[in-house]
Amino acid sequence: MKELIAFNEQRAEFYWWMSSLFARELTAEDIAQYQDGEMLTYLSGLGMTEELKQPVDAFRDAIHRLGQRADAQLELAADFCGLFLSTPKSGALPYASMYVGESGLMNDKPAQDMNQLLDEYGIAQRKDFNEPADHLAIELDFLGNLIIMANQQKTETDAEPQMQAQLHFLENMLLNWLPAFTSAAKARDPFGFYAAAASLLLAFCRLDTNFLKGEE
Repeated sequence: MKELIAFNEQRAEFYWWMSSLFARELTAEDIAQYQDGEMLTYLSGLGMTEELKQPVDAFRDAIHRLGQRADAQLELAADFCGLFLSTPKSGALPYASMYVGESGLMNDKPAQDMNQLLDEYGIAQRKDFNEPADHLAIELDFLGNLIIMANQQKTETDAEPQMQAQLHFLENMLLNWLPAFTSAAKARDPFGFYAAAASLLLAFCRLDTNFLKGEE
């Protein structure tokens, strides 16, 4: 159980990191942290997994280019707004409803389903993040919490229902729209920082799904 707990903590850490990345614009301090040794060491560790090497390399390249970009914080904030706070035609909106909803509008069934899951598991949405429940950042935060719930069980057998819930969530609430979101980000993010982040997230989710299925 100790090994599972340690591995789950690493998984939750990744999802919470990605949640924060897609939740708000990065500050100058955030960008500095991306360029320091601790983050690069973390990415190097991720890149040791074969399935993650290419997306990690692409994301590290985006970080490197960011360091050479004039007015990096302002330009990256503009990228964030253009992608995530614009329209479906010009951006890559981070809401499941825009990709798998029936109406093509915000707050469709995926948002309703997420609200039910948040209530079911007693996970509160941050009050300062006033977005529909199917926002990518909220879904990733929820998944991180779901992973930690498995760690609160006494044995791996006791944790199995939570592990299966993670698999179901990945397959039915994230991977059903994350590929389309990633494609949109790639098509509409010329600089490529957020497109690279989305690609890394997608690769990690697919790898994590295999882990939960026992297909490591």
